[in-house]
Amino acid sequence: MPEVIFNGPSGRIEGRYQPSKKRNAPLAIVLHPHPQFGGTMNNQIVYNLFYTFVERGFSALRFNFRGVGRSQGVFDHGQGELSDAASALDWAQAINPEAKTCWIAGISFGAWIGMQLLMRRPEIEGFISIAAMANRYDFSFLAPCPSSGLFVHGSEDRVAPVKDVISVIEKVKTQKGIQIEHQTVEGANHFFDGRVDELMGTVNTYLDKRVGPKPPKE
Repeated sequence: MPEVIFNGPSGRIEGRYQPSKKRNAPLAIVLHPHPQFGGTMNNQIVYNLFYTFVERGFSALRFNFRGVGRSQGVFDHGQGELSDAASALDWAQAINPEAKTCWIAGISFGAWIGMQLLMRRPEIEGFISIAAMANRYDFSFLAPCPSSGLFVHGSEDRVAPVKDVISVIEKVKTQKGIQIEHQTVEGANHFFDGRVDELMGTVNTYLDKRVGPKPPKE
């Protein structure tokens, strides 16, 4: 899995990129949790999401937001991190000019950034938002939400309670032709400690439905 460095608005951005063997494969960008609370591209859920997309034939990229790891810059409360995510998508598209579509996946803070990117980039056709912090960040920009996707929460999430994200979903899922799904992982906290396997099972069931099952391993 190649380490990559690409240019972002605040200098270099450090990432990990796995190209697909197919020429016109879709792209997947995975966004990590809050940089000031230990979030990095090596987060366990980020890592698992990354490889889930790789196994389905996507060209996948995960990266560190500004100020994390070897990425330059300083934390910018979301605005700069959104620019970082846009730069990551630009970079992935530049080396995959045949890619027609993209998926975005984010965890916690990364889910908020990912949904903002979704609103700005029409080529994003699907999303996975895990532990979205609807109690701390304003998601009203999602009306209407332009793409179908999945929100997943832990039933015991005390950082971002389920009820707050459900109220967001109820407001945005009326868009014609767009299906917003919500799944809850029983017993899971905000970080899905001890429940990552159940989380990934939920994500994979959804992706099976949207993009087809994983191909058998060679």
